[in-house]
Amino acid sequence: MPDIKAIQSELRASKIDGWLFYDHHRRDPIANTILKLGGNGLASRRWFYFIPSKGEPRKLVHRIEAGMLDSLDGRKYEYSGWEELHKTLPKLLSGSKTIAMQYSPENNIPYIGLVDAGTVELVRKLKKKVVSSANLVQKFEASWSNEQLESHLDAGKIVDRVRQNAFSRAAAFVREGKPISEYELQQWIADQFRVNGLKPEATIVAVQPNNGNPHYEPKADGSRPIRAGDLLLLDMWTKFERAGSVFYDITWMGYLGNRVPDTYAKIFRIVRQARDNAVEFVKEAVADGRAIHGWEVDRAARETIRKAGYAKYFVHRTGHSIGENIHGNGANMDGLETRDDRKIIPHTCFSIEPGIYLPDFGIRSEVNVYVGEHEARVTGAVQDEILALLA
Repeated sequence: MPDIKAIQSELRASKIDGWLFYDHHRRDPIANTILKLGGNGLASRRWFYFIPSKGEPRKLVHRIEAGMLDSLDGRKYEYSGWEELHKTLPKLLSGSKTIAMQYSPENNIPYIGLVDAGTVELVRKLKKKVVSSANLVQKFEASWSNEQLESHLDAGKIVDRVRQNAFSRAAAFVREGKPISEYELQQWIADQFRVNGLKPEATIVAVQPNNGNPHYEPKADGSRPIRAGDLLLLDMWTKFERAGSVFYDITWMGYLGNRVPDTYAKIFRIVRQARDNAVEFVKEAVADGRAIHGWEVDRAARETIRKAGYAKYFVHRTGHSIGENIHGNGANMDGLETRDDRKIIPHTCFSIEPGIYLPDFGIRSEVNVYVGEHEARVTGAVQDEILALLA
């Protein structure tokens, strides 16, 4: 059961009269998670669940799926035809003027904008003001429990060990003159995750120029061999198979040689400084009790790269929310792809992963930052320089 009292308290604090959940054919996984529906039922007909800031929740379901929301408290209304739905919906929303929905003005935060435009129009036709549920979602879906934090830290210990071993494996193959392909190393990493109880996620293994593509995916056919003199990027993300666990997500760089070339080392230093500036910005703000937003963290990293003259080569946001999904529903560190104006709140986690992607090669460094009540911290090992793997 969702914590209705906690949601109502937050609604009152936010001066919102209620939170309207709506779904059809499971288009809104956020509603399913927050309401703890567990994926039950077909959801082949529209349903609504309204939590007012005060009083009893209310639900509206189709008669052929009348039990769809029976796990939730509240008065139940039923409908069959669309006219009956339109007639009953005002009863569901009575006494409210400002209603939160999974809606984002101008689709600024598309990860939240899950309710279709027609349904928003229908609610507005009832003279209701529709506001975004983005901050509510962050508090009630993206915030971690203590158990989730522990699952993240435990997964991180395994991932960090597998990462070290993956670099060693690549180096060993090169020393023996037997190139291993990007895909083969990726599959070896997936096997290591699997035997340690982690999900065998699609790790990015990339040498130049493929590491210049932020979302490169090595395939069985066509992936490049890893050879001496290659710059190797490993982007690894996974979580435990058990329910409720959350992801750990890192990117490290290695060089298949004795000494990292100055060209690579220079770009890494810029990326490292951008990463560290963003991390320090978050740490200082949390320690001072100062509210900050996702776009401001992005700016802290992006300005560093801009001043170094590489702004056009940093083509993605600085970081993403991390949760039960690798791209979670909390604030993203983003002032580029979107202007994420959500406040960073306690018990949430996100990546900080600036990168510079040149035509010949790309470099990224990624850490995870967890925000507690009074401090923020990086949850795993931090890379200070590109690893010389044959040294």
